[in-house]
Amino acid sequence: MVEYGQQRYYASKQYLLPADEAETARLNLQHRVVIQTFENQLSLAPLSLKSGDRILESAAGTGVWALEFLEENNEKGIILEMDCIDISDKQFARNYPSNLQFSLHSVTDLPVEWSTRFAYAHQRLLIAAMNDSLWRKAISELFRVLAPGGWVELVEIEAKDVHWDVGPSSTKVQSILTSLYGEKGVICDLGAYLPTLLKEAGFVEVQCVARNSPLGPSGFTGTEWGKFWKGLKRNVVDAGGYGFVTSGEEYEQLVDEAVIEWNSNPDKAYNTYYTILGRKP
Repeated sequence: MVEYGQQRYYASKQYLLPADEAETARLNLQHRVVIQTFENQLSLAPLSLKSGDRILESAAGTGVWALEFLEENNEKGIILEMDCIDISDKQFARNYPSNLQFSLHSVTDLPVEWSTRFAYAHQRLLIAAMNDSLWRKAISELFRVLAPGGWVELVEIEAKDVHWDVGPSSTKVQSILTSLYGEKGVICDLGAYLPTLLKEAGFVEVQCVARNSPLGPSGFTGTEWGKFWKGLKRNVVDAGGYGFVTSGEEYEQLVDEAVIEWNSNPDKAYNTYYTILGRKP
């Protein structure tokens, strides 16, 4: 029997991160970091929404983005209808307005009746759940459910050209993630990959906006960033540690050492986030 230490809930084998209360707290903080990285904008798409338009949030998680997007539009007098989907309901908000609906769906297999339903589709940070085949299904489905003229907005993180190695332990942690993503078929250079995929699917006006977010006081602290890495423990342990660790306890100790390096070197390590946009003609 494999021991992971603290029990975590995982919604699937494909998605590498947990879906539990600890991850909910991390996702809500991550939301603030990502929004701050893009100049405090919830969306970069050139939208012209009107009351009654339907919006899709894929991989909604806690629904924090959807709730804020609805409220932002409410303040403009635009009352939207929002569908929030995820493969797990463990993190769905408990209280939400009647024009927002949560449901269990995968972006790779959306309901048939949703064709041309949405004026805008938003999705964020699915990198750890996807491989090439799944991305192609997802982009095809997003194209199908958007109305003509509708925009898709995908927010992702760079995982190929990364900059988390500020000391010996953080360098090992970075190498573990590279090995894990390689084994799972995760596409790491999404800033280049997704725009190409959108164009192949038929999207036009495709663009990619990149922003760097340092680890430190102005972004994720090293301590908070360490929670992401500890969420990967199940997969690292199941894979035998990739030659760097031999147990969950040893992996957690390595992450704790990396956290010290990140906290001791503010702004030297950073994440690169991408917002990729496309319009359905």
